[in-house]
Amino acid sequence: MQTKKRYRPNVAAVILSSNYPQKCEFFLGKRSDVRNTWQFPQGGIDEGETPAEALMRELQEEIGCNAVDIIAEYPHWISYDFPKGVKSRKMYPFDGQTQKYFLVKLHADAEIDLESYHEPEFEDYNYVEYKQLLRKATYFKRHVYRRVIEHFVKEGHIVDVNSA
Repeated sequence: MQTKKRYRPNVAAVILSSNYPQKCEFFLGKRSDVRNTWQFPQGGIDEGETPAEALMRELQEEIGCNAVDIIAEYPHWISYDFPKGVKSRKMYPFDGQTQKYFLVKLHADAEIDLESYHEPEFEDYNYVEYKQLLRKATYFKRHVYRRVIEHFVKEGHIVDVNSA
């Protein structure tokens, strides 16, 4: 008998730097608990929270800053299974996550502070162009990142990332 998989409700932030649209760069953080893993900020939705509320809380916890404007919300939830061999303290007891993605832009005066939370999620971060993002992001998230960003481009929320 096969057991039903358990997916953790989650939000994820596609963060455009405050230099957008002059320069189209995305925030990628290097996780502190999974070796060589670069990804967008993301996190669980607490009971009673809306996805947008969870997004703002998670940004404050993970990057020490929620000085952003929400530009758009991806219209669907995206589910994925955790890959075999990748372990994080936050994965148990789930088989994967179901995520709601938001496109946000940092305010010009926004200050990132990875040490603001008692258990830092990220140990480093970079702003990268789209092509770099698809090479640098952890392998099992690249197809989702491509899908979400291409949707935001198609809908006109991001200028053509390939010309940036």
